[in-house]
Amino acid sequence: MSQVLHTPPQTPPPADDDLAALAARHGLSVSGARPSLPEYVRQLWARRHFITAFATAKLTAQYSQAKLGQVWQVMTPLLNAAVYYFIFGVLLGTKHGVPDYIPFLVTGVFIWTFTQSSIMAGTRAISGNLGLVRALHFPRAALPLSFCLQQLQQLLFSMAALVVILLCFGVPVGVSWLLALPALFLQFTFNAGVSMVMARMGAKTPDIAQLMPFVLRTWMYVSGVMWSIDKLADKDSLPHVVTVALAANPAAVYIDLMRFALIDSFHASQLPAHVWAIAAGWALLAGVGGFIYFWKAEETYGRG
Repeated sequence: MSQVLHTPPQTPPPADDDLAALAARHGLSVSGARPSLPEYVRQLWARRHFITAFATAKLTAQYSQAKLGQVWQVMTPLLNAAVYYFIFGVLLGTKHGVPDYIPFLVTGVFIWTFTQSSIMAGTRAISGNLGLVRALHFPRAALPLSFCLQQLQQLLFSMAALVVILLCFGVPVGVSWLLALPALFLQFTFNAGVSMVMARMGAKTPDIAQLMPFVLRTWMYVSGVMWSIDKLADKDSLPHVVTVALAANPAAVYIDLMRFALIDSFHASQLPAHVWAIAAGWALLAGVGGFIYFWKAEETYGRG
């Protein structure tokens, strides 16, 4: 007898539309799919306690191996200010014509350090925490926000030393000190937005973290941390558009707002025109724009 082998007919694979309909019918969704922007904001708000706890834990652990511990939170910017005072204030003479130069300098160093540290930490927020990103499901924006909050907490510790320095150099306590609160809020919003931009770029190209110290150092030198921008504006050596750009530089704006709030010898005439509108504009542009830019790549973080 001969056996006849019958090959079963080949059935075509289901179309993508059929699979999508089948998944939707059983309540399945794409793993790691990017939620809508309003839903993403809700998820982030629901994890606000994680963000604050993560920031506090990172801050506590930052100097856990040092014998002086958390004292370095204040000592580091103070030592930077001492170095800058010797090089720029004494050797280069930038202190001449600047009243209360030491409070002027220390305020600039502390406020600049807040922006610098936030952006550097944000650049490594994703690439430096891939284990956490791949192990747990949460809105990835929680990481750069946590690092910015950590730097804000560190700044608040440093502000205690700044207040002592101001009082020691005869700067009186004034009602204008309350202006430091909205200035810090706007600066935090700006820092968080830029950090999220850099976090997305750093996640795709980790080598950016090696380049950022050079970029930030250049930014510091043009932000009036160690010298007065309004003194430069009085000179005819630079075009007017350059001095306006220097004064409207976001880092310089937030530094000068804090100087205006805390130092009575720093007058409103030394601020650029419409300074609060400029500060709010930078915060809105960086905060909202950076958040949306980061959210658009939510599905890609931790992959590859």
